[in-house]
Amino acid sequence: MTPPNPRSEPADPRERPARLTVGVVGAGRVGPALAASLQLAGHRPVAVSGVSEASVRRAAALLPDVPLVPPAEVLARAELVLLTVPDDVLPSLVEGFVETGSIRPGQLLVHTSGRYGTKVLDPALRAGALPLALHPAMTFTGTAIDVQRLAGCSFGVTAPEELRLAAQALVIEMGGEPEWIAEESRPLYHAALALGANHLVTLVAEAMELLRDAGVTAPDRMLGPLLGAALDNALRSGDAALTGPVARGDAGTVAAHVAELRKHAPGTVAGYLAMARATADRALAHGLLKPELAEDLLGVLATGAEETR
Repeated sequence: MTPPNPRSEPADPRERPARLTVGVVGAGRVGPALAASLQLAGHRPVAVSGVSEASVRRAAALLPDVPLVPPAEVLARAELVLLTVPDDVLPSLVEGFVETGSIRPGQLLVHTSGRYGTKVLDPALRAGALPLALHPAMTFTGTAIDVQRLAGCSFGVTAPEELRLAAQALVIEMGGEPEWIAEESRPLYHAALALGANHLVTLVAEAMELLRDAGVTAPDRMLGPLLGAALDNALRSGDAALTGPVARGDAGTVAAHVAELRKHAPGTVAGYLAMARATADRALAHGLLKPELAEDLLGVLATGAEETR
């Protein structure tokens, strides 16, 4: 049987958006990649805005021959506009477009913020725009590899009922999978992703630094298989995948860890203690950490936290 094509279009033509001219406001890591992906699906990027040298380079690499123009000109040229700017900039950007009359009735306005749903686009909605929130749950490099990684990537999607089919079609055309997020749930959704992805980078970077300090010449090679297996086990089994000295209740080992970290990398102690306490709580709740071992362990963590303060 032929495997499904991740970029296959909806079977019903009524569910397919027309071929659209696409503009990008904010040529960070996300916007050019999404526009390039839409281009593969048959849409036509026509304008991109960017200020920094890095933005200009990304736009040139992922969207060659697409002109770099001011943001208002992007809206003037495009039927589908991707607003790929930082979360804190988005509300004022939308209001500015409305105040200057840059938004056209019937224009698809898509932001990629995880924090916001479509309510942040209400000023544009009143000006006649069609609002969509399409947040790819992926970290971006700003290179062509991002376009490939969109295949199978989940998108947190919020859209008015009448635009759900259009939102779904756009996500599928980019190779993604739509996951519907209620407007009021967007901040919690985004916090969950930040907790998992952003903090993971910090944890891995700190672990590699500590391994180098311990004399390991290739910490990435050492951590790769271990962390890959841990991630796979966690996704498959949740809390049942917990292992290590905290889950086992090895209070002496944890105390030794805290002492060594305080000596060699004091900046990591608070994070270690916080994650160890969270791990202990989850291990206790799921019956993995024996109550008779938990008391000493929690005492070590409490003492470490008090000394850190």
